[in-house]
Amino acid sequence: MIKRLGLAALLAFGFACRSSTPPQHAREAPPTSPGPSETNVQPQLVDTPPADVSHGEAQIGGPNASPAPVDARLPPAEPARLRRIRFEVSHKTIDIAPGVKYAAWTFDGVVPGPALHIRQGDTVAFTLVNRTNMPHSMDFHAAEIAPSKYYVNVVPGDSLHYRFVARVPGAFMYHCGTAPTAMHIANGMYGALIVDPATPRPRAKEFVLVQSEFYLSSKPDASGAKSLDWSRLLGLVPDHIVFNGRADQYATHPLDVRPNQLLRLYVVNAGPNRISSFHVVGGIFERVFQDGSQANPLIGVQTVNVPVGGGSIFELRLREPGDYPFVTHAFADATKGAVGVLRAIAAR
Repeated sequence: MIKRLGLAALLAFGFACRSSTPPQHAREAPPTSPGPSETNVQPQLVDTPPADVSHGEAQIGGPNASPAPVDARLPPAEPARLRRIRFEVSHKTIDIAPGVKYAAWTFDGVVPGPALHIRQGDTVAFTLVNRTNMPHSMDFHAAEIAPSKYYVNVVPGDSLHYRFVARVPGAFMYHCGTAPTAMHIANGMYGALIVDPATPRPRAKEFVLVQSEFYLSSKPDASGAKSLDWSRLLGLVPDHIVFNGRADQYATHPLDVRPNQLLRLYVVNAGPNRISSFHVVGGIFERVFQDGSQANPLIGVQTVNVPVGGGSIFELRLREPGDYPFVTHAFADATKGAVGVLRAIAAR
């Protein structure tokens, strides 16, 4: 039997979280001091040589670079029209940058949660199991269902099951919606759900990139992991802004493609605060489909904003062999880790 928090309790919890004072589980984090002003942070121009590629913003891996820690390739869609998806919620320490560990809240033990790929008209049968000591929930942006019935809190040790039909194609976010939602997202509870249109898109090499932010406490816990600094989140001062959960991972481990190959990048912005001004250096987007839009793509554009909680589908071709950085063109954010490289390698 599904245990749900009563409506009155939910409303009281939600109203309490509207103030700048975090709930009890946030206040129990180690005490922190306010972060430094971003204007006082100076780039280490001597100790850290710049990348040798324009707009690289990070050191770029060599020709024999190993695969990135998080595979950015879009997983194939299964043929079954009924998709059974089951997530377990757990709290787990993860790596978010070289030498930086974070006490994350996760779907299936990873940040972001697993990339999901289905087709327009598929039915999703979803189960959420809560293995933690606090309430969590699930909000699918691709679903058209009543939040009051389905996006409810699942108490520790319990589970929740519901279904929806993915009627609209596009690149969609999913996330925990338990209040304060910013805290649950900032701690890692988000991911991408890709819905293919009924008429298949042209064949392409496809990648999923989820942009998000981390706001770090000044002191680590006993295991060496940092945790969320609530004041830095409310002050919009992230320490790391990343693609797929780790800073710079696709710069040190570039994504291999072919020159003139059609590329399709599914970019979802989990936030919780920063717009992603997505841009590929050395490329121009042939088409950009925003959220579920299919009929009127943007054509021949250089940079497109992906709002927090939104997604866009970018198609382009890289015209010659070489390294092509992709970034958020808000370069203060790119220098904090929101950068990667598409490496166009000619076929032998």
